[in-house]
Order: sequence, then structure tokens, then C-alpha cells
Amino acid sequence: MTFSIVGRSPDGSALGVAVASKFLAAGAYVPAAGADAGAIATQAHVNLALKERGLRMLRDGMGAADLLDRFFADDPDRAQRQAGVVDVSGAAATFTGDRAQPWAGGRTGEGPEGSFAAQGNLLAGPEVVDAMVDSWLASADQPSLARRLVAALTAGQAAGGDPRGKQAAALLVVSPGAGYGGLGDVVVDLRSDDAPEPIAELARMLDLHDLYFGSTPADQLLPYDAQLTGELAERLAVAGYRSGDVRRDLYDWMGRENFEERWHDDRLDPVVLQHLRATTAQS
Repeated sequence: MTFSIVGRSPDGSALGVAVASKFLAAGAYVPAAGADAGAIATQAHVNLALKERGLRMLRDGMGAADLLDRFFADDPDRAQRQAGVVDVSGAAATFTGDRAQPWAGGRTGEGPEGSFAAQGNLLAGPEVVDAMVDSWLASADQPSLARRLVAALTAGQAAGGDPRGKQAAALLVVSPGAGYGGLGDVVVDLRSDDAPEPIAELARMLDLHDLYFGSTPADQLLPYDAQLTGELAERLAVAGYRSGDVRRDLYDWMGRENFEERWHDDRLDPVVLQHLRATTAQS
């Protein structure tokens, strides 16, 4: 009923999980990740204990393959389970019980493209997992792990996905200190719980996430010269900010528009300028 991919970026800086399923709110059950541990997908007849206990076992130094062996050895319903794991060191493992509904299976890889575990059950066929793997291997030059994972889901769906239909999709990516405000590890945590095209909805939300929380290379940031400052003053006035302190008005406007993660004290992010221009355009 589910297909997923667990991945680690080639440089080891990020770990994540993407999942799609004809199952309401699959993102509430399948993915788990810890920047200091690894990433896990638990599915089929889900064993939620794998999320918390599995991350704890990974933090204690257990590798991906040993984790699945040890965990499912104690699980009386292991024949109905499925899971994929990539640990923080890049080792990958997948498990499919012999009573998981067909087609069911998985593939793993550890190489310069980054480590992955791709798996699914109740699928149109093995081509679904193969398509996810092909997408993963072909996207190694994409710097965003989140986009690689969503692209893999899209490929799996195009190959047949879950033959019962579509309902939910989710994405979870972690990286040390790379979360909101630099105060956490969760980079992306998005869910489409019940939608006609959940993967497309996930991709749409990821675009918004990048808009608000993405970063522009430092060499592309704009200096506050007289021309830019003058334009900012005019456009901020249209938006209702007229204190006379352009930087203060800009800061307040960016907070209202949820662009606080793109604030820089000495330069302006061109993404912010583009949005300001769009929202204050004169007819």
C-alpha cells in the first residue's frame, strides 16, 4: 500500500525520507529521522516502535542492517512488515516480510550518488522501486536532498505506484543545525494527508518551502546602494511601511511575509526583492 525512499546526501550532511501511499496521512506513520542517527521508513503493517526505538538503536552505534535484523527478530508480526533504513554513516538496508502484500520488495545502494533504501508493498510491480532507484542515481548533481526524494516518488508514481490509487505523501529531511533559525535539525517536514495528487501537492509545498526558507548564495546578495534603498522606500510605503527607517521597515515587512530566514543585516536577498516588487506592483 506504500512506496518510500530513504536517502543520505553524497556528502553525508543530510538524511531524509519520502513516502506515498493510498493510506490516509501516511506521513504520520512511516517516516522518522535523526540528524545524529539516520533515517527510517516503517510501512506495510506498520510497527511504530521502529521509529523511536530504531533511532535510539542507531544513536547507540548499531548499523542499518543489524538494526533491522535485531528489531524484527523480536517482532511476532515481522512477516507483515516492511522497512528501509540509512544510518548516519551511509550504510543502507531494507526489509520485506514474506507476507507483505505483493508486489513487495526493495533495493539499496551505497555509492557516490549517496546511500538509499527504496521499498514498497502492494505495488503495480518491481518497476515502481526500479524507477525510484533510477531517479535517485540520475539526480546526484541535485544539491537538494528534499528534491531528489520527491523526484524519486514522482518517478515511482509514473511507473504505476500503488494500483489502488493515490491519497497521501510526505517528506522529512534533517541536517545538523540546518533547521529554522539554526536552532534545530529538521530542514523540511511536509505532508499531504489526503489529496487527489498528493505527490504533486508535496512538490508544490516544497516550492513554497524553498521560497520562504531557502538561501541565496552570498555572491548574489544585493548591496544597499542608493538606488536600491530608494526603491525599497517607495515599495514599502505602498505596503504600508513608512517609518522613515528603510531597513527597519524592510525587516518588519519581511517578518509579516514570513521571509525572516532570508534576512541579512548588510545585504538584500534578491528573492525578497522580487516578492516585494510583485506584491507592490502598480497597476
